[in-house]
Amino acid sequence: MSMSRIIINTQFDAIHCWPDCTHKDVMFLRDPHRHIFHVTMKVPVVHDNRDVEFIRFKRSVEGHILLNYKGKDLGSMSCEMLCKDLHNVYPETTYVSVMEDGENGAEVEW
Repeated sequence: MSMSRIIINTQFDAIHCWPDCTHKDVMFLRDPHRHIFHVTMKVPVVHDNRDVEFIRFKRSVEGHILLNYKGKDLGSMSCEMLCKDLHNVYPETTYVSVMEDGENGAEVEW
């Protein structure tokens, strides 16, 4: 049995840090640093004709990002925390991924 999902991708710049880092080789992560965070979100659909219109969904997500994350200091918020925060705002998502600079990050599935 197949499952269909719509997928949106977006990105934003923000600052965060890991103040509790104890790993000597990456202690620089304790200090605030900037990333381009790349976000992917997936929402299941039940039919093939714009069950969830992905342009409208993306606009909604980008509006939330603009108000809450873009250009802001996110403090100690991790990629995992961002995934869960986005899912809390958009509970219809079954998958959220947040990558730092398109290289490393986290994904959470529900």
